[in-house]
Amino acid sequence: MTLHQQTTRRQFLQGTAAATAGLLVPFASRSFAFQSPNERPVFATIGLRNQGWGITNKSFKFADFAAFADVDANVLGENLEKAAQRQGKKPDGYKDYRKILDRDDIDAVMIATPDHWHTKIAVEAMLAGKDVYCEKPLTLTIDEGKLIEETVDKTGRVFQVGTMQRTESGQRFLQAVALIKNGRIGKVKKVTCGINGMQASPVIPEVKTPEGLDYDFWLGPAPKVAYRALPEMREGYGGGVPLYSNCHYSFRNWHEYSGGKLTDWGAHHVDIACWAIGASDTGPSRVTPLDYTLPVEYKEGYPVVDDQYNAATQFNIQVDMPNDIEMIITSEGDNGILFEGTEGRFFVNRGKITGKPVEDLESNPLPGGAIEEVYGGPVSENHTANFIDAMNSRKQPISDVWSHNRMLEICHLSNIAMRLGRAVNWDPAKREIVGDSQANTFLSREYRKGFEIDM
Repeated sequence: MTLHQQTTRRQFLQGTAAATAGLLVPFASRSFAFQSPNERPVFATIGLRNQGWGITNKSFKFADFAAFADVDANVLGENLEKAAQRQGKKPDGYKDYRKILDRDDIDAVMIATPDHWHTKIAVEAMLAGKDVYCEKPLTLTIDEGKLIEETVDKTGRVFQVGTMQRTESGQRFLQAVALIKNGRIGKVKKVTCGINGMQASPVIPEVKTPEGLDYDFWLGPAPKVAYRALPEMREGYGGGVPLYSNCHYSFRNWHEYSGGKLTDWGAHHVDIACWAIGASDTGPSRVTPLDYTLPVEYKEGYPVVDDQYNAATQFNIQVDMPNDIEMIITSEGDNGILFEGTEGRFFVNRGKITGKPVEDLESNPLPGGAIEEVYGGPVSENHTANFIDAMNSRKQPISDVWSHNRMLEICHLSNIAMRLGRAVNWDPAKREIVGDSQANTFLSREYRKGFEIDM
């Protein structure tokens, strides 16, 4: 630990919180207190649109932000002003994130860029001596996850992944995991993760890049292509950007930058499912696409056109998990997770947890400390609080790199199986696809020249 990091360590106060809405058992909660403002850690955020500002805004309570970076000058300027209002001092602003990594006064970075940038920035940040909070999904490929794990081991940095359902959402998901681990549905037989589908796009034409956006830098490690957009604007979450484009909010719908719903919502619900059934340190044996719709034609696993969204729009995927548990990942039905066992079933999502095992808690509550046992101690106030707790203890946080990568491998394999139109067999020990050399080529990607990871 550096001298600066030693001087920014916090002291924690533990308390007991009342049950939150939707939680049927009380649990202990951890909150923070500072001895002086000088003990607050110094953060920087890289990637500020939408979720980038969201995680930053939640963190002003715990940290001081010294710098922001974004390749869109409009987004950068707007958020610098908002930060100045929140903390009384404007952070320094950069287009190039590497200027942040060069600074010795920054303890940790929060990364909320599009997915195709995550690994490069995260690895370089750790090598520069920074702790890292990175939004989910952590990687674009399975081999990128292995590289991040190696770098965490090599550098000893603390790394939090932004799968906030492990901490937030009224603790319903912690309760769900506790129900499973306390045998309230008997032996788990099936888990269904409903993650919604998405709409296909019309043909999206090449247009002039918006003023203030460095699109070449936005593309970064991804292949160089023209900027595409339609004039219709998105309302609500993601507002201020085109409804259809190959940039900003819509990057999730392109395999070049993300993995569609499989790595968007899948990174949340598959994570909780794996945690509950005890599969956070292993993986599936087989991933089978039962039925699915790709919005464009594919050849040898790659889309043949580049002017429309290419991630799957509808899907039902069967995943063979350890202990003869069947996992279904589907775009159908309610968004959330259905657990089915030999003695009952229940459903959980961000708004509710329902089913007879939940109703039975009124007369047969979970044992005291069940939630804390799942969490590994008193439950943190929010995801940033858990990250800073880990920074102080120098232990990995609740959303660690290893469990995240294990469950994300399921999501990546699902996309590979759909792109190739066949089931894939997986060796969770070797972490490679069995007997399919073509499928194994999708475990990694080539970085565009000039944007390779600086090791």
